[in-house]
Amino acid sequence: MNEMSTDKIDTLRQFRSHWLQEIALLSTDQLQQIPAGFNNNILWNLGHLLASMQLIFYKRAGLPLTVDEQFISPFLPGTVPDVTWTAAEIATIQHLSVSSLDAMQKDYWEKDFSHYIQSENIERLYGIKVSTIDDALDFLLFHEGYHGGRIITIKKLVKDEKTADEQTRQLL
Repeated sequence: MNEMSTDKIDTLRQFRSHWLQEIALLSTDQLQQIPAGFNNNILWNLGHLLASMQLIFYKRAGLPLTVDEQFISPFLPGTVPDVTWTAAEIATIQHLSVSSLDAMQKDYWEKDFSHYIQSENIERLYGIKVSTIDDALDFLLFHEGYHGGRIITIKKLVKDEKTADEQTRQLL
């Protein structure tokens, strides 16, 4: 592992911390609300970042996942939110989104990722070749930005909706 890779994992950690700060004051309902025109919500996007990191980093390297399957399968590509999560489960997802990066950094230093399997789907969908663990880190940064943008967009929509509801109650 080189210093640049450590910097990339630190950047992922900064992204995740930022997303968590952005959504810290939202209710469990707001985190799970699907705005009109969307097929997912803030929690799904956060969970998707966690699940994708596990699959892209560990599964493609032939290593066991470090996060329980219950926090992976509902957030896979192509899934839509179909479960209502409790506040405790949401807190676990939020915690794992950062703590899993600590494990990832440690594993990057200690494990052999030489058997990494190239992802043809990522190349087909995004035009980005991911054939090594370092390519995976680069892709994760891109992917983090994409879904982070969706988190911020959905946050604005669910906050605006709440504000409209509050305004309506004040008028009544």
